[in-house]
Parts: sequence; structure tokens; C-alpha cells
Amino acid sequence: MELDEITGAIVDAGVRIHRRFGPGLFESVYEDCTTHELRKLGLSFQRQVALPLTYDGRLFPRAFIADLIVEGQVLVELKSIERLLPIHSAQILTYMRIANIDKGLLINFNSLRLKDGLKSFIRGSLAHQGGLTADELELLTVQP
Repeated sequence: MELDEITGAIVDAGVRIHRRFGPGLFESVYEDCTTHELRKLGLSFQRQVALPLTYDGRLFPRAFIADLIVEGQVLVELKSIERLLPIHSAQILTYMRIANIDKGLLINFNSLRLKDGLKSFIRGSLAHQGGLTADELELLTVQP
């Protein structure tokens, strides 16, 4: 599958889950449902992926934990929180850089409409759907 097809399939799976349950569940439940949907679609994924970080010559093997990496090409962070903050955008961009993945999805299931809790990221351009706010631009100094 091409990157756009993979991304579309992940978003469609999220929409199906959100239509069925709406907001209000724990993040872990949404993750279980998302992985179930990905399996049904025949997509390969890794769950709770440890991302290492080297600092000052020291390796930290589990510095970060990414929720999902789908088809080795899309990093997915799932949330079930009141609202997304600029730090969540910074988090996924950092994970993408460390994992060397160019596409990321941030999905907050705790939204009345899932599209309001969805952000798509492309590493390097700092572009994501919905546009960057001035605060996010100031916070995000991620190098590709």
C-alpha cells in the first residue's frame, strides 16, 4: 500500500471506532479497537514501540514509547484527552524524528467529531492538517 492509502485506512478505522463508541473511553480501549481494525484490514503494525535515545554517549533504550507504527511508515499517537495542546504536536514530531518515520497521525478520540481531534504530520515540512498555530511554530524547532 502507498502512504496515502495506509494513512486513509488508519483514519477510516478511527472514524468507525468513534462512530461506534464516541468519546469517553480510556486510551487503551481505543488502542485495542484500532489494532483490531488494522488486523481486519491486513495492515502490519507494531504496538507500544520503544524508541531509543542516545545522549552524551549513553543509550536510553526506552526513552519514548510510540503507540503504533503501521506498515513501518506511519507513526500513530492515540489520545483520549480533553483537548490537544501544542506539546502533543511536539511529542509526535519528536517520535517521528527519532523513529525516522516521515508520516504521523495524532488522533484524540475524546472529541465530539473525530475530525476535530485529528492531526496529520509530515516530518521535515512541519506541515499538518489544520495548520500550525503561532504558539506551535514557536515550540516546534524540530530538525528533519
